[in-house]
Amino acid sequence: MSKPEPVADSARKRRSSIAGPLPADSEFWVFGYASLMWKPGFEFEERRRGILRGFHRSLCVYSNRHRGTAERPGLVMGLDRGGSCRGMAFRIAREKVEATHAYLTEREQINRVYFEVYPRVRLEDGRAIRALAYVVDRSHVQYAGRLAHAEILRLIAQGHGQSGACRDYVLNTLRSMAEIGMTDHALDWLERELSAR
Repeated sequence: MSKPEPVADSARKRRSSIAGPLPADSEFWVFGYASLMWKPGFEFEERRRGILRGFHRSLCVYSNRHRGTAERPGLVMGLDRGGSCRGMAFRIAREKVEATHAYLTEREQINRVYFEVYPRVRLEDGRAIRALAYVVDRSHVQYAGRLAHAEILRLIAQGHGQSGACRDYVLNTLRSMAEIGMTDHALDWLERELSAR
């Protein structure tokens, strides 16, 4: 697999920016569905479980830096169209919004494989908020789409990048979900397979 070129196209940059400005009186939330749940890397004022509808958690992004290389890519999660996703929402203090967004841009948008969107999330206490979320760009060269189980396991096994082993990333995500009482039936098979190995 060849190394994807960094995306510099101005139209893509516009499409991958935050979808609309926050109203002056709005709180700023971030929705985590994978490593952001167990390793957010930023300070927050509040953390709540929540559900985002219209997108689901999927191992659908080739990783050629954090959890793999161009020669031996790993596989990481993205929010893909359809279904719903239970995750963790983080409320950010107003004075730290700019720094937090800059950090997340550096962490999540290395190759612009995600769109930044601001969908509604229903929190466990019933509140409806809008939260920054990263949705996969299906037109991007790193979008893997729906893969067979055997190929998913192969990519996870081989992937190792600057942030460590792909297997650790996947297991940490699945185990952190279990610790806070979240289930994702589409991924139940994966933890069994990885734990058995």
